[in-house]
Amino acid sequence: MFKKLNILDENNPHLRKISIDAKLPLKKEYKDTINQIIKELTYSQIEEYATKYKLRPGMGLAFAQLGINERIIVIVHEYEDGKFNNYVFVNPRITSYSDEMIAAEAGEGCLSVNRDVEGHIKRHARVTVEGFDVDGNKIKVRAREELSIAFQHEIDHLNGILFYDRIDKNKPFFSEDEIRLI
Repeated sequence: MFKKLNILDENNPHLRKISIDAKLPLKKEYKDTINQIIKELTYSQIEEYATKYKLRPGMGLAFAQLGINERIIVIVHEYEDGKFNNYVFVNPRITSYSDEMIAAEAGEGCLSVNRDVEGHIKRHARVTVEGFDVDGNKIKVRAREELSIAFQHEIDHLNGILFYDRIDKNKPFFSEDEIRLI
């Protein structure tokens, strides 16, 4: 039985709150929510299931988007056709990042923003993220390119920032000469 998550809309004030550190190890209810998020994000990236369950494609979700203002993010990254890596970070922190900046050529989207928003968002091409797994063990990942963008996007949610807050109103688009578009 598949039950869709109740993802908050961009106008919900919960999305503008700064999330607090989650207590470890996570309670069973949170672990169950994480499993549900992984399932929905995975299904949303597989056309057959996305159509069947009317899911918008997404690769990440922060607990803040469910109205739970605790520092937990989930990313489901399709690294090869039909193959996924799941990243669950509790209390994540970006501990280092590259000087090189990139932007998603098509722009970014968000499961809480049910409209197209035009513009490029400058992100670090590579980030190192440290945090904890659901049982309280320290974990660390070095993310590149699309995965790096996803981590920065989801961690922004924990700080009350939506992706379009980062679009430069005076210069919403960059050329390949100005930034590497991926």
